[in-house]
Amino acid sequence: MSRRRLSSNFASSSSSASSTASTSAPANLLRALPPAYAVFKERLLSGTLGPDDARQLFDGLLRGADPVPTRALNALLSALARAPPSAACSDGPSLAIELFKRMDRCASPLAAPTGYTYNILIDCYRRAHRLDLGLAIFGRLLKTGLGQNVIAYNTVIDGFFKEGEVDKAYDLFREMKKQGISPDVVTYNSTIDGLCKSKAMDKAYDLFHEMKKQGISPNVVTYNSIIDGLCKSKAMDKAYDLFREMKKQGISPDVVTYNSTIDGLCKSKAMDKAYDLFHEMKKQGISPDVVTYNSTIDGLCKSKAMDKAEMVLQQMLDAGVQPVNITYNSLINGYSSLGMWKESVRTFKDMSNCGLTPCVISCNSFMHALCKRGRIKEAKDIFDSMVKNGPKPDVACYSVLLHGYATQGCFADVGNMFNLMVSNGITPNHHVFTILIDAFARRGMMDKAILIFEDMRKKGVNPNVCTYSTLISAYCRMGRLSDALEKFNHMVDVGVPPGSPVYRCLIQGHCIHGDLVKANELISEMMNKGIPPPCIKFFTSIINNLCKEGRVAKVGDMKEALRIVDVMTSVGVEPDAGRTNTAKKIFHEMIDCGMAVNNYTYSIVLSGLCRNNCSDEAIMLLDKLFAMNIKNDVVVFTAMISAMFKVGRREEAKKLFAAISTYGLLPDMYTYSVMINNLIKEDSFEEADNLFSSMEKSGCAPDSRLLNGIIRTLLRKAEVAKAGNYLSKIDENNFAVEASTASLLLSLFSMEEQMNLGNRVHLSEHVDC
Repeated sequence: MSRRRLSSNFASSSSSASSTASTSAPANLLRALPPAYAVFKERLLSGTLGPDDARQLFDGLLRGADPVPTRALNALLSALARAPPSAACSDGPSLAIELFKRMDRCASPLAAPTGYTYNILIDCYRRAHRLDLGLAIFGRLLKTGLGQNVIAYNTVIDGFFKEGEVDKAYDLFREMKKQGISPDVVTYNSTIDGLCKSKAMDKAYDLFHEMKKQGISPNVVTYNSIIDGLCKSKAMDKAYDLFREMKKQGISPDVVTYNSTIDGLCKSKAMDKAYDLFHEMKKQGISPDVVTYNSTIDGLCKSKAMDKAEMVLQQMLDAGVQPVNITYNSLINGYSSLGMWKESVRTFKDMSNCGLTPCVISCNSFMHALCKRGRIKEAKDIFDSMVKNGPKPDVACYSVLLHGYATQGCFADVGNMFNLMVSNGITPNHHVFTILIDAFARRGMMDKAILIFEDMRKKGVNPNVCTYSTLISAYCRMGRLSDALEKFNHMVDVGVPPGSPVYRCLIQGHCIHGDLVKANELISEMMNKGIPPPCIKFFTSIINNLCKEGRVAKVGDMKEALRIVDVMTSVGVEPDAGRTNTAKKIFHEMIDCGMAVNNYTYSIVLSGLCRNNCSDEAIMLLDKLFAMNIKNDVVVFTAMISAMFKVGRREEAKKLFAAISTYGLLPDMYTYSVMINNLIKEDSFEEADNLFSSMEKSGCAPDSRLLNGIIRTLLRKAEVAKAGNYLSKIDENNFAVEASTASLLLSLFSMEEQMNLGNRVHLSEHVDC
């Protein structure tokens, strides 16, 4: 713009600008300001101030006959530094820095930079992501003798955090205190927020309490930062307590506070509290935004409360808040997880009908849910629609279908999909190759799996820990332990650190195939590397398989293997002295070395002994446990009673039942069920009836499951009249007749009788397994 035009602007705007300025600054200051000042400010606010005009106007202010004081120049620089990008000027902070340099070169005493000027300049460099230059200005400020100030420190600390320099920011925070500069609420807020975002929650939480001790009251910004950090670090109890604390302190939560807390509660499965807060914020006059609605809907969907989720969606629409893809993704995943496919499809269509184009993530979620249910064709239809109408399928889309086809053993479709993927320019990643390798390896086609593994490496995709784990697991299942160890050594050699899953595969393989010594070495190796050893459940499943399959080798002194019996999932072990002795040995070693054993372990071991013709030893072991003052519960007795009946030792079973009260215990519903049903099976009907009456008198009221079980047992013995007596008890208690019970009843009657009976019997939807 020419100088002549600028002069005309001065003339046209000076009168109005002067009147405007007089309302915003002291009169004695503004009377001395030339018209260029008002023009600069007016055009800056309107977004029409370009760099050339700014330089020309600013130079005029610096070199005019009546120089502008620093305070006024600072106001212009500050406004320019914070101005949003416009067509005239895209980078206000950089322009402000340039104007400062002109101000500095001017060397006018009246326009000399002040501490506030330096603060503005440091902030400009922070906004321009040149904190290194900001630090240089910060150092210059310290040398000027203008004095250190909290604003400069705040700016640099905030800049460090935004640049990811957490340690430097925290160190500077501590340094300013040493220099006698007291942090204010802004300092604490910046530091706490930066620490929270960098997951240094302990430091942030300590600072939060420190600021209160220093007499600096946290505000809503402080609470928002610390609550959000605690929520994301899954410390929901602390977060929720702080949420309640801030309200007691008279600090009103805003939408950000509610969003963080609701999202944290949803993710920690405290859906009741989250839902209450959702309603509370509306009562407080705080309107939920799209983040609030999305968090609440997602939490409700994951807790399978789909009706409530739909209700919240409707509230969202009624409030004029537009749902986004994430909103519908949550609903689709929720319905899919419940097998409610019609609703999933409807929601998917609703997303399109309301103007949203399903994104790749939405399509992937729906396809994945369909494939999990074996509905590959419908997933492929969605994929074809994406190819035709968009969005373009990404590698994750192909992965979903590849995994679906592989799971069903459709290798031709796997090959076709892989070729289509490559021809469409999508580069296969680790996940894709691992899916292919796993598909063939699970079916014992290791040669094909290895070919894919080698092809993967040739294409420049280095196998990761999941890829190696897949191969090692397959080799272990097949008993090819040397091949498994070879792959294990190879992954170590190429720098892929084996994690816990790989070690678990190897340990399980060596245990199942008899080499417990090597398994023990692997356990020691992983622990030496700082990898946590497998949990009790892992060892449990191994020993259970060993006992089932009869492939147990000598246990020796393998301490970790002693834990295995703790959670055995099955007691159906056929008689085999060798396997039973192994289990007994492990169990006795567990007790002898003081390892904690729970009642479930006792019930498994004792039942296993009974099943394997070691009933006497089981009773002796039970006596030994009581002699050791090991507290048992009725579960142990029930397991042994059931096992005794199954091996034909009825009298021992009855004695055990009678002994329950001796140890200060009471039979539970399952104990009575085991006793009564087994007595009926042995035709001891009167004894069974007496025991049932005794149960009722003891205050243990029969439930529907017990009565249905007794009726079925009687019907299988063709004792229809006796079954009728118990059927009347179902009617008395308004219980439902289970489907399997009704089926047995109907099978005993003619068609006409079945019709009459069917009208009397209220069928339950429960299906017995």
